[in-house]
Amino acid sequence: MPRFAANLTMLFNEVPFLDRFERAAKAGFKAVEFLFPYAHPAAEIKARLDANGLTLVLHNLPAGDWDAGERGIACLPDRRAEFREGVARAIDYAGALGVKQINCLAGKTPANVSTAQAGDTFVANLRYAAGELAKAGVKLLIEPINTFDIPGFHLCRTEQAIAVMDAVGSDNLFLQYDLYHAQRMEGELAATLERHLPRIAHVQLADNPGRHEPGTGEINYAFLFAHLDRIGYRGWVGCEYKPAGTTEAGLGWRQRLAV
Repeated sequence: MPRFAANLTMLFNEVPFLDRFERAAKAGFKAVEFLFPYAHPAAEIKARLDANGLTLVLHNLPAGDWDAGERGIACLPDRRAEFREGVARAIDYAGALGVKQINCLAGKTPANVSTAQAGDTFVANLRYAAGELAKAGVKLLIEPINTFDIPGFHLCRTEQAIAVMDAVGSDNLFLQYDLYHAQRMEGELAATLERHLPRIAHVQLADNPGRHEPGTGEINYAFLFAHLDRIGYRGWVGCEYKPAGTTEAGLGWRQRLAV
């Protein structure tokens, strides 16, 4: 059975962020992930991790003005300096929190920027970030996101991400494979996982439709969990879903789909 990390951006979100760590531990999770740590001092987050015996397995680089609808700045040609500042900030947090992998959200291609120009900017920024994170012993990840949920998102398919990784040419750049986003854009989940396993550093899940917990939709998670074991995936699986009810009420999927 895969190792599951609670995504604290999505789960237990009826309580303040710093209170979610205790809830995750009481629910049986040994690890957590979340979008961003930057609204809180690293020392406060570290104290919650330590007090609850939790490992932080992933967070993201700064991604612009999230509340205003930005979903990353890595493909924006006029934000390169801000991107580099964000890399430095993420490295500081990674060192304090003990996180060993950080995800980079590409962002939405601006209306006044060509796809090629956005792509060149993305590659250049990733090359810089991968190098800086490597010095700190931290992996850089990129994640394709479906364009139904986020129209205009620059990176939306697995093969596109692989091509970007090849263009960057760094051995410190990996794929974050989100099963929900991949199902919405392309399907072929099991075959894609197996084909690109050496380049996948992190997996995330949610069911479709609805982005709720496994077992509420069309994705055969019992099969996929067994498949991950069969092909030798050894990373974490982040539970990045919207609970259909309360988080605790929906956690029975871990027993029902056990393999």
